[in-house]
Amino acid sequence: MKNLASTQKLYEKIAGGEIKGFTVPAFNIRTLTFDVARALFRAARKESAGAFIIELARSEIDYTGQTVEEYRNSILKAAEKEKFKGAIFLQGDHFKINDLENLIKRAIENGFYNIDIDCSSLPLKDNYVETAKFTAFIRSIEPKTVSISIGGEVGEIGGKNTTVEEFKEFIKGYKNELSNYANLKGLIKIAIQTGTSHGGIMLPTGEMKIPEEDFETLAEISQEAKKYGLAGAVQHGASTLPGEYFERFPETKACEIHLATIFQNIIYESDYFPQDLKEKIYKWLRKKYFQEKKETENEIQFLYRTRKYALGPFKKEICNIPQKNIDRISEELEEKFIFFFQKLNVSNTSDLIKGLTNIK
Repeated sequence: MKNLASTQKLYEKIAGGEIKGFTVPAFNIRTLTFDVARALFRAARKESAGAFIIELARSEIDYTGQTVEEYRNSILKAAEKEKFKGAIFLQGDHFKINDLENLIKRAIENGFYNIDIDCSSLPLKDNYVETAKFTAFIRSIEPKTVSISIGGEVGEIGGKNTTVEEFKEFIKGYKNELSNYANLKGLIKIAIQTGTSHGGIMLPTGEMKIPEEDFETLAEISQEAKKYGLAGAVQHGASTLPGEYFERFPETKACEIHLATIFQNIIYESDYFPQDLKEKIYKWLRKKYFQEKKETENEIQFLYRTRKYALGPFKKEICNIPQKNIDRISEELEEKFIFFFQKLNVSNTSDLIKGLTNIK
């Protein structure tokens, strides 16, 4: 696991103003993990990109049928296959309060040296109290040679937009709580809500709704976060935004952006994804989640919202798609990875990351 690393040093440099000009993409891979990761590493080599994260959310562990151990192994095998030699930043995303200590321990043992704590569903005070508690727990078990990069979250994704005042109340309360444990390194980044939602919202026509992304708030909180030693704000629920939005994120000085659903969509909608398998999955969804269909949504919206839940139950069948088809799907994904590297200005960051991590 010598290539697995923490973004802590990178984000400390960003917090201090020594490094700037890009937003780090964090990619979630929900299915065909080995092949999708290969496409990601090929794109990274072509763009000389080093500043990117590969993450797995707590909920994805369940519905994609991937353990942290399996996910790590697939990523490392893909890197070896593509001869990618740089640092690999594995991240646990949306680690929520239920069973959090066991999950954190397993993740760290498997090289996830970047952990995003998500207590945002709690009242603000409870959020920062619990986030401080889990920060202290992470510091107590992190490897002696690694400073784990820890993120918190203010404002539940998909809810009302986070305000600067809420962030300030959170970070002041958090720092006060953390001081009760010892002189520990705290959060290095903060996820906020700015108008997006996980997976995006599909309209009855089958088109994606364009959210009112609050770039101003993202910029304001990113700037305010630096006053408290953080690298900036983190943008969630962004992958289905219009393409022209992405070059604006580095301008806000957001330190990180999470990208997931778009890759799942590319796989499902590819001409190379077998139509009979897709119909089988959709038939299963209609039966399995029939009672969860909202009165306000049509079948197109229902299937779009629920199809991620089929990735685990149909994992074997998806992985058994003919390799020639998987290869063509991977080509489509590679193009999208290159798009994000370019728009977020992380092309040509491989030497920077090598210098910070000493992984070459």
